[in-house]
Amino acid sequence: MRDEGSVAVSLARWRAVFIAGFLALLLIKLMLAATLSPFGDEAFYWQESRHLAWGYSDLPPLTAWLIRCGEAVAGHGLLGMRWPFLLIGSALPWLVRGFARYVFDERAGWQAGALCLALPLAGSLGVMALPDVPLTVAIMLAVLALAHAMDSDRWRDWLLLGVALAVCWLTHYRAAMPMLAGLLLCAVTPRGRRQWRRGGFWLALGVAALGLVPLLVSNWQQHGAGVAFQVVERNPWRFHADALVQPLEQAIACTPLLYLLLLWAAWQSWRRSRQVGAPWDLIAVVSLSFIALYFVLGLFADDLRFRAHWPLPGYLPLLAALPVLLRERSGWRRGWLAAAFAMAVLGQLGGLLYLGMAAHEEGARALAGLKAFPARFVGWRESGDAARALMASHPGVLVADNFMLAAEIDFQLDGVVPVYALDNPLNVKHGRAPQLALWQRDEAALRRAHAGEPMLLAVDEKALLVRERPDWLRTLCGRIAQPQSLRRLDLFDGRRRIAFYAGRVPADLPIVAHSDDACLLWQQAHAAESDER
Repeated sequence: MRDEGSVAVSLARWRAVFIAGFLALLLIKLMLAATLSPFGDEAFYWQESRHLAWGYSDLPPLTAWLIRCGEAVAGHGLLGMRWPFLLIGSALPWLVRGFARYVFDERAGWQAGALCLALPLAGSLGVMALPDVPLTVAIMLAVLALAHAMDSDRWRDWLLLGVALAVCWLTHYRAAMPMLAGLLLCAVTPRGRRQWRRGGFWLALGVAALGLVPLLVSNWQQHGAGVAFQVVERNPWRFHADALVQPLEQAIACTPLLYLLLLWAAWQSWRRSRQVGAPWDLIAVVSLSFIALYFVLGLFADDLRFRAHWPLPGYLPLLAALPVLLRERSGWRRGWLAAAFAMAVLGQLGGLLYLGMAAHEEGARALAGLKAFPARFVGWRESGDAARALMASHPGVLVADNFMLAAEIDFQLDGVVPVYALDNPLNVKHGRAPQLALWQRDEAALRRAHAGEPMLLAVDEKALLVRERPDWLRTLCGRIAQPQSLRRLDLFDGRRRIAFYAGRVPADLPIVAHSDDACLLWQQAHAAESDER
């Protein structure tokens, strides 16, 4: 009786922790979603939502579709754009809880759900309108559906698995990883190999393949631009030793103690999968596929962009296994779970505090003093307000010097006027150049449609890396005729600088870099940089 009472008390305690944490976190995320400025990529996804299509040069269509749906219901604005992602992201801890409850027991379910809330990358999911939100949730839904389907062989479970995988394909090219993880499970484990003989398995694959249709259509329309960017252009495909720091990145992203426990849980799950089978085979293969394969891929693939979120789906099944594994250990080892949970909560709160400070001017200024300036979350309101005011006094074609600034200004102005983007190296680096060309919003379209007309140019002088800025700035005098300086925004002691110029759209090609003393735009940017020093 004493053991049963103890279990009941523990169950109630973890249930209370989960529900209280979920509600508190949801409120914090709601406030952040309503106030945090759009990230540059996020603003571009909003632009994509204004041009609904089968897909885009950077992504399949679901992110844009969700943003369009959000604004159709709630109107244009931060919360209008983000509420679908907030709702979807809030489903993740419930799915983790449901998986742990199904494969283990009720107490493990509440514990796993609470750990999901504390895991920084998982608990904060949904604050921004990013493709990783529906992708991660769809992957976890697929894992839960697969667990049910392998046990019961019910057609509804296989159908749910297929739908979840189709959503993955509609969201991101990284949908290839859950497909690969599932196929590995069905190839290397005895229970998995039995699935090949089941009709529901092939139904799931057929439904999942439907999610590829928009991706295939958009790549056919854009001559393979999406595949070219995701597979070839963004990846060097050569070994780079700096990627060996990935475990350190993951330890910071997950918080160190929880990360070590998750790796230990992965190892223990693999050992038990060979001895016991279900459900450890599913947990081990899926988790290790994401963790190990993304580590190997990271040694040769994209080394310029944020990648800490790649293995996140692999940690989620381990959150279910970890409480069960530690429950069987001695008391002091069980204390590791409480310590890891507490450290993860502090990490989660630290990340949310950072976003909260980035959402307000004084907070961003304080972060600048700590050398943690959130450059991509500030300046968009000021640049949009300045563009609106200057358009009234200097009417003309509105142009930004890169796709991110163009998207930010366009979002602030709610698409009232078209915003063109110059052919900045950033456009190619982020795979947006083909999309701008398709929308007739690139530099070639600007010259074709508006050669000789008045032009208002916004220049983000710090958008590029320091070593890339001078060469780009020297070309700007060939991209605007008769430039006249109008206004400068020196934000947060020069941490972000946006300059506005009036001039005319030139018709001449090619564009050549001007010497330092002949280019007004370079001179002013250089002078501002010198004053900052």
